[in-house]
Amino acid sequence: MVHITIYGEPGRYAGWPANYGIWNWGDEIVVGFTVGYHSNEGGFHARDRSKPFIGAQARSLDGGESWVVAPVPAQSPGGRGLSADEHVRAELQLADAASGLTPCPGEITFTHPDFALMCARNGLSDGAVSFFYLSDDRCQLWHGPYALPSFGLRGIAARTDYLVSGPKTCTLLLTSAKSDGDEGRTFCARTTDGGATFEHLGWIGDEPAGFSIMPASVRLPDGALLAAVRCRGAGETFDRAHNWIDLYRSDDDGRSWRSIGRPVANTGRGGNPPTMLRLRDGRLCMTYGVREAPYRMCAKLSSDGGASWTDEIALRDDGGGHDIGYPRTVQRADGSVVTIYYWHSTPEGERHIAATVWEP
Repeated sequence: MVHITIYGEPGRYAGWPANYGIWNWGDEIVVGFTVGYHSNEGGFHARDRSKPFIGAQARSLDGGESWVVAPVPAQSPGGRGLSADEHVRAELQLADAASGLTPCPGEITFTHPDFALMCARNGLSDGAVSFFYLSDDRCQLWHGPYALPSFGLRGIAARTDYLVSGPKTCTLLLTSAKSDGDEGRTFCARTTDGGATFEHLGWIGDEPAGFSIMPASVRLPDGALLAAVRCRGAGETFDRAHNWIDLYRSDDDGRSWRSIGRPVANTGRGGNPPTMLRLRDGRLCMTYGVREAPYRMCAKLSSDGGASWTDEIALRDDGGGHDIGYPRTVQRADGSVVTIYYWHSTPEGERHIAATVWEP
C-alpha cells in the first residue's frame, strides 16, 4: 500500500471528500473536498468556525500518484462554501443564499463520456435545501447550481451518489430530514427527462430512531441496486450513540428496499460513511473510516453481491484521532484501487486530504 498526501497546508483544515464526490476516466481522477482553517478549540472537528470554508478539487492524470489542487470551478450561491454550513458561523453559511436556485433545463446527456454530477446542500435537517452541478468536460467546469426538489419533505441534505442508466435517466441516492425535522433518512429518486424533473421512488429502510444518512450505491449485473448507509442509534449523548453501516437491496429499480445485513458493526465515535465500488472482476469493494482507536481506514470485499464480506482490511491504522475518514474510492486502469479520505497523523495535526493506492 502507498499513502500519498493530496493536499495539506499549515494552519488549514481540509475535509470530507464523501460530501462532494469522486470521478474517474481511467487514470484521470478528480475528487472534491473543502478547505477551512484549523483550530484545536473546534470541538469534535478541529476547525475554526469563525473563518470560511472554500470548495476545492484535486486532479490526477497518473492514477493518483500526483495531484494538482485548485478551487472548485463552480458558482456557489452567495460565494459561500458548499456543503459546510454546519462547520461555520451563521454569517458564513449558504443559508438563504441557496434560495432562488434555477431549475435544470433538462438537457443533460448522462451518458456523455466526460459527464460528471456533483450534489451540494446548505444544511442537514429541517429546512435544508439541496442543488446540483453538471460537467461535460471532466470537471474542468461545473454548470449550475440547479435546484433539487424538496419532494414534499422537511429538508434535503444531498451528497453526491448517482447511477446513470440511460442518456436521460439517472438515479440519485439522497438523505432527507425525518418527519420530526431531525437528520436524517435515506431515499431513492430518479429523473427520466435529463434532469428537468425528479421522482421520489422509495425509502431505504424505515425511519430510524437515530439517523440513516449518506447512502453509497452500486448496480449489480442482474439489475439489482445495493445501497450501503451510515447509521446511528438513538443515544443519550453524541458520545454514547452507536454507529454502524447497514446494507440494503432493491430488486425493483429503487422503488422498494430490504435489509440484507450489517457489513460493519461499529464505525466508532460519531460514525463514518461508506463508499462502494464494483470492481472490474465483479467483486464489491466497501471502504470506510473507523473513529475509534486504532483510528483507521478500512475496506471489505464481497464476492457474492453483498451477501457476505471479508474480514476488515486495514488500509492504514496510524490516525492521530477520530477526525478522519469520509472516503471516496475508484479503480484505476491497472486494476489498483485508489481510496481518498481526510486524515491527521498526530492528535493536534492539521487535517489533510490523503490517498491510499492498494491492491484489492
